[in-house]
Amino acid sequence: MRITRLIPALAAALLSLLALAPTGSAAPANDGGVSPYIIGGGYASNAPWAARLFSNGRQTCTATIIAPTWILTARHCVGGGGLSFRIGSLDQTTGGTVANGVQTYNHSADISLVRLDRSVSATYARLASTGPSAGTTVQVYGWGATSRCGSEINCQSRYLKVANVVVSGACTDAYGGSAICARRGDGITAGGDSGGPMMYNGVQIGVASTSDRQTTTAYTNVTRYRSWIQSIAGV
Repeated sequence: MRITRLIPALAAALLSLLALAPTGSAAPANDGGVSPYIIGGGYASNAPWAARLFSNGRQTCTATIIAPTWILTARHCVGGGGLSFRIGSLDQTTGGTVANGVQTYNHSADISLVRLDRSVSATYARLASTGPSAGTTVQVYGWGATSRCGSEINCQSRYLKVANVVVSGACTDAYGGSAICARRGDGITAGGDSGGPMMYNGVQIGVASTSDRQTTTAYTNVTRYRSWIQSIAGV
């Protein structure tokens, strides 16, 4: 199964995708005036490993910190240059730790590692060695678009969101790499959620690659690229 529609998060520069859907916690008082606040789902209450990715100061994608100096995200998110990250805050505008990316390692699949300019103390995302079977409910996280809007940067969420999706089986990512496909549960991903994690039992199993913003999303399968990640980041 191949999802052919990519959703740009930066209009002309990146193949940025996926707008996350959260699980029903109360909405913050101010989320940029966007209504509805997300394509399903709700606001995340605990995700210390989450990182917001900025390219030349502009909000673009989502990521995770997996070691003191290493970020995991999607390959299509890192081509714009000038990478920086706000790590460990649910609010992309304040809090946590800000660090810059100094070196990027790209796989042929839609997955990349970024080395930071400093060591960041955080709760690091643990990476899975095996994935869940079809029919399993998993969680996806991101700061992506809150509706199927025309200008994705303007309607991305200030606060991190989370949604439940249901694994439908194996598929391919934006570059033909091994991916996990999932169908909409209480939400679906969209532009700006690209590079964000798919989690199962608190362990990261995927990196957001593509979405049709309605029913189906594909996450690059972290379990298939564990040896590559370990060879570079040591985790």
